[in-house]
Amino acid sequence: MKTIVFINWANIGSTGRILYGISALAEERGWQTFRAYPKSRNFQPPRKNDYVISSIPMKFIDRRLAFVTGRNGCTAWLPTLRLLRWLDRVKPDVLHLHNLHDSYVNLPMLFGWIKRHDVKVVWTLHDCWSFTGHCPHFVLCGCERWRTGCGSCPQTRAYPAILPDTTAWLWKKKREWFTGVKGLTVVAPSRWLAELAKASYLGEYPVEVVHNGIDLETFRPTPSEFRAARGIPETEKLVLGVAMDWGASKGLDVFEQLAARLGEGYRVVLVGTNEALDERLPKSILSIHRTHDARELAALYTAADVFVNPTRQDTFPTVNLEALACGTSVVTFRTGGSPETVDETCGAVVDVNDVEALLREVVRACEERPFRSEDCVARAGQFERDRQFAQYLRFYE
Repeated sequence: MKTIVFINWANIGSTGRILYGISALAEERGWQTFRAYPKSRNFQPPRKNDYVISSIPMKFIDRRLAFVTGRNGCTAWLPTLRLLRWLDRVKPDVLHLHNLHDSYVNLPMLFGWIKRHDVKVVWTLHDCWSFTGHCPHFVLCGCERWRTGCGSCPQTRAYPAILPDTTAWLWKKKREWFTGVKGLTVVAPSRWLAELAKASYLGEYPVEVVHNGIDLETFRPTPSEFRAARGIPETEKLVLGVAMDWGASKGLDVFEQLAARLGEGYRVVLVGTNEALDERLPKSILSIHRTHDARELAALYTAADVFVNPTRQDTFPTVNLEALACGTSVVTFRTGGSPETVDETCGAVVDVNDVEALLREVVRACEERPFRSEDCVARAGQFERDRQFAQYLRFYE
């Protein structure tokens, strides 16, 4: 029986769900699968064949060492040594890498092991970190130094934070560690990210595109009592935004402008906020800190007249697909992989920071109703979870 080992920074969140989803489908097709990750907050109990790379205290120590020295990915010696001994016992035929940042694994040790054992590797990039000297995203700050070698980084305090600016050194070391692997396939969740990877030192490898998928059993048109519960009349147009970390990158300021300019007859609703944001947001914006589960979120998507995503940097936002799957059209900025989720049947894409155009499309979607719910659902169907995950099996074989 062929064996796959997955390595990721957590077993929760979007990448954790992807990890378990691909693993389950591979097992159905006759593969034996193992998963390795460190402990984290909101950590889910390990499943069979799971390996915990490090504890929360150990990861904290390694992260602090990386912050002080600026050598992100060069700590975690003991956890990585144990991981490599475990890999020696498992003897994987394929190693499927996901997020490797946050200093939970020692990168030169891991890639040294990969090169010595000549193991086949699939590496899914969830952001740009693998080919920069530091940052997962650089679009918002307009930095292009990753193309030539980094240095003078404008984002050293951004995740994963470092104290001294070692980005020029890190870029060179990452190029050394990550290149020269026989049998490595790079996978990007969007064509946008794939083109960036091809333009980087990872361009020596085959670069494939596998869009992130969604669970269409959960995200589908769902009856909702949301309007009645919140006292929102059916005559009011509901403009919805959903994000995990609201700020400039997610376009919070754009929603504030929309709320001020849409006026009567419209209600802006934001999900994923917190008490600190509540003090900043105008009273005309309905703030929802969190939903109880995905079903409640699906009902909220369904209740909306339009879903707006003014993200300024994004790899491939699945919130767009979730809204479409619930029959709600999407208006988004032309940034990253976001435009790849929408076509002319289900939404509109406008230039980044063009609030006027965004406002017009929001009004058009609500007043003229040019996008049918059935077409939105059909578009989302192209990104069904198992349909996307099955493409990985081709790489494994």
